[in-house]
Amino acid sequence: MSAVTKRPRIRRSKEEAKARILAAAECLLREDGEAAVTVRSVAASIGVTDAAVNHHFGTREKLLEALLRHGGRQLREQIKSAIAQWQNTGVRVENLVSAIANIYEDGAYASLALRLHLAGWRDRGSGLLDPVVDALHALRTEAFERSGSGAPSLKETRFVVGMMHQVLAFDPLFGAAFRRSAGLEDEPSAAQKQRFWTVLVMTVLSGPATPAVHTAQTLRYRK
Repeated sequence: MSAVTKRPRIRRSKEEAKARILAAAECLLREDGEAAVTVRSVAASIGVTDAAVNHHFGTREKLLEALLRHGGRQLREQIKSAIAQWQNTGVRVENLVSAIANIYEDGAYASLALRLHLAGWRDRGSGLLDPVVDALHALRTEAFERSGSGAPSLKETRFVVGMMHQVLAFDPLFGAAFRRSAGLEDEPSAAQKQRFWTVLVMTVLSGPATPAVHTAQTLRYRK
């Protein structure tokens, strides 16, 4: 009788194990929504025990919180990549809008954030989009200086960038309903919406040397 060959146990570092669990959780989140992300389903999808997942995250709630932060890290990396491109091509607001919108396009992370918020969880971190604020505020400062105006408000720049993040994050969940309230029955495509958001951001942030009408003319809300 031949001996049963046992599979060698793969030893992973704590960081590798957590990354693997989060990757599996993200797949479930994007495929079937937040309700599908349970300790058991994540463990089963990567062939480990429930105890192995709990060892790294403690509870399902902690796993969901870690998953939301995982999404934030991905967004930070995409923003970093977009800003690196700006060094060669100049700051392009449409690239920034696209980077943020792409993370949230299926509504999965927005639903997760909303679910955790309603359960009482609050993310006390800040500064996720600081590089974006810095880049856009530098543009505003140059525009104001060229026009001979005083320095623009950094608080205003932060407010606009935060507002843009909020709109782009939750648009997949609520955007269509709010647009219908304004009489827009024919929902625009993702590309149309991104172009329009770009116009809005550029218009709000533009300095006196860049009239809003010129900004709007360069990025029309077209089909």
